This record gives sequence, C-alpha cells and structure tokens, in this order.
Amino acid sequence: MKTLIEHGRIVNEGRTFAGSVVIEDDRIANIILEQNEQPRGTFDQVVDATGAFVIPGVIDTHVHFREPGLTEKADIESESRAAAFGGVTSYCEMPNTVPQTTTLEALDEKFQLASQKSHVNYSFFFGATNDNYTLFADLDRHRIPGIKLFMGSSTGNMLVDRYGALLKIFETAARLDLPLMAHCEDTEIINRNMEQMKKAYGDDPDVMLHPLIRSEEACYESSALAAQLARTYGTHLHIAHVSTARELELGGGNITLEAVLAHLLFTSADYSRKRALIKCNPAVKRADDRDALRLALADGRISTIATDHAPHLLSQKQGGCAKAASGMPMVQFSLPAMLGLVDEGVVSFERVVDLMCHQPAQLFSIRDRGFLRPGYKADVTIVRPVEPYGVTPALIQSKCGWSPLDGDLLHWRVSHTICNGRIILNDGTFDTTSQGEALQFR
Repeated sequence: MKTLIEHGRIVNEGRTFAGSVVIEDDRIANIILEQNEQPRGTFDQVVDATGAFVIPGVIDTHVHFREPGLTEKADIESESRAAAFGGVTSYCEMPNTVPQTTTLEALDEKFQLASQKSHVNYSFFFGATNDNYTLFADLDRHRIPGIKLFMGSSTGNMLVDRYGALLKIFETAARLDLPLMAHCEDTEIINRNMEQMKKAYGDDPDVMLHPLIRSEEACYESSALAAQLARTYGTHLHIAHVSTARELELGGGNITLEAVLAHLLFTSADYSRKRALIKCNPAVKRADDRDALRLALADGRISTIATDHAPHLLSQKQGGCAKAASGMPMVQFSLPAMLGLVDEGVVSFERVVDLMCHQPAQLFSIRDRGFLRPGYKADVTIVRPVEPYGVTPALIQSKCGWSPLDGDLLHWRVSHTICNGRIILNDGTFDTTSQGEALQFR
C-alpha cells in the first residue's frame, strides 16, 4: 500500500516547508520538498493537504484510560478513539487502575486489553509502591516507558510515603536506567490545608479554594525532594504536570519537566465559570504561574506537553474541594488547543511539535516514532485552521461525554490521523476497525 500526502505544509524538526510525505505500508518512505521535486509513481491513496499542516503523530505520555476496573468512566476503546480524533497516535497510560499496575501480571493484562481494543499505539507505566521496587529488575525496558511514582495522593491512592522506599525506588530506577515520572505533591501539607479549610468553610469547601489546599508549597516541597533524590542517584526524573513558576527552577540535567494542558490554558480565575470541571491534581493555580509555564514552553525549561487525560462521570465532578473528583478529559482537543496558543503568539508551531511529538519520543526512547523521517513508522497528523467552532457534547468521543472546554471556541481541527500507515481518521470519518501497536523502546 502506497500513500501520498501532498500539497501540505510540513512541520518537522524545527522547520516548516511545503512538501509531500510518501508512505509505503507502515513506514515513511520519503519526505519531498515541493521546491525540489514532485512525487513520482503510482499511489493507492492520495491525501490532499492543501491549506493544512502535516506533523508527526502526537505522542501523549500521560493519560488515564481507566481500564481495567473503572470502565464506567472510560475504557481503552473510547479513549483511544478520542486520541485519534485529536491527532494522537501513541499514548503511555498510568497505573492507577483497578487493579493497580504494580505487578507484572497486572501489566500483562493491560497489554492484552490494549492489543484487542486500542485504536492507536500504546504502552503503560509500571506503578511504584512502598515495597515493589524489587520487581523493577523483571520489567522489559523495551516494552515500557518507565516507572510512575505518586509522591502525593491522587486518584487511586498509590501514595509512596516512606522515605526509605523513595530511596530504594530512585536508586533502583537509576541502576536499571528506567525513567521515573513523579506526581509531586506533599500530602502532609495538603491534609493540613484541607483540615483548616474544612474548619473555616465546612465539610466540602468551595472549589475556588482548591489551589490553596493543593498549594504552591505542597507542589514545590515534594518536587524539590524528588529533584534532590534524582541528583543523588543520577535517576532520570520527569516531574509530571508542573503547575507553579517556582518548580521551573528544578529542571536541568537528568531532571526534565512536563506541562499539561490544564495548567497552560486555565487560571484560578476560571474556577468561577468552569467550577469543578477544571479541578485536577495538582490544582490550576494563579495567572502568573500559568504565564511562567507558557514562557517555559518557549525557552526550553519545559520538555514535554501532555494532557493528564483523566475522565470522570459528570456526576462525579459535582461538589467542591472534598467531594468533586479531580481530573479532566483532554486528549481529543489538546493539539487544537495548543495551536490556539500558537495563534496567540505564546509559542511557535515548530516548538509545539517538538514538545508534543519529538521530545516525548526522545525522552522515553520510543523507537521509530515522533518524527517524519524515512524509515520511521508512518504516524502522521494533518491539522488545519478552520472557522471557529464550539466544543459541544456531540463532538466528544470520550466515554464520559464532557470536556472542560465545553462551550469554548477552537480554531484548528484535526482532519486526518494516520497510524502505522493506515488512515484511521479521514475528515471526520473514523475507521472503527483500526488497531494500534505496542510501542517499542530502545
């Protein structure tokens, strides 16, 4: 099967140029600059990308697809379909499911489920606990991106709170060359803040108080401890969903930082209109934190953009700081939303591709993906500027049926998603028989 993508603007490896992409079976065969030559030969499929931008398939290295055990909220089929609609061709999923992905058997079960249900490419983080670091040596590094560590309690109650266990986890991950992605919030500080707020405002404090409970101090103290341990042991630490300006000083060397859409798009002022729809852990914080994170996208302090896609039923998002569930579905609209920041002059298109495609592949050593290069897997996304359209429930593919962007306007739309050389989204038409592959890691 030979496929030609022609007449598009290719954004790849820091350059934007008019050109064509030639695909043979599941691999990229050639990238042709339009000014130099025209594609030759016969093609089974031709995709006209006139007026559109052609980029590598987005790699989201931080999602929660809720399967197994929490499938009333989401499942691998529904959320991988949402990913495909958003131009995401690969994802790495988190371990706080039921059962938790903290045993080799639970990890194998997820791979088996994804092999049957995932529309796009997949892998899974192995979850750290207070006492399972001895299992790290039995993990296949070519199969998984790394270890996920919760240094603050969040959805799933996988808190690692024993200092001795943290030492073992950081030392073992470093020795085995396993990247360690950490959720960093200090639980003691959070619990103390929650107790004070409940005394002042009742059993379920208003959601506007969420960033005061899951505070800057809680984030920074935990992230600083993780950074200290990573430098001590030489662990590749990837601090997940950095939400404060202060945490940005912790990156560098073997410590990399992730930003997620919630903290790039929203501020604490948005709680008044979005309420618990934007309640997540760590909390959306002040405008100056958001602005600092945006600046760090452009200057290189942030290494990757992900979504922390975390669906809940809408009924579970009702209430305040204590009762409303934390987390939001974002994978379907992450690329259009980030391109909205390109339109605003926050960050360049080339840098968005670096943060959402190239760097996730490089940081986690994903084999043959994340770039438009001959010989690489043909994971390609075509996105085009369009007349503004509102996010409505009718558009939403996630099983939960809502989005924190409900009612907001987007100016970009993913027209085609090509995964392993197969067109799985074609101008709104989805190939329900599409099946992704397990990611491979070097």
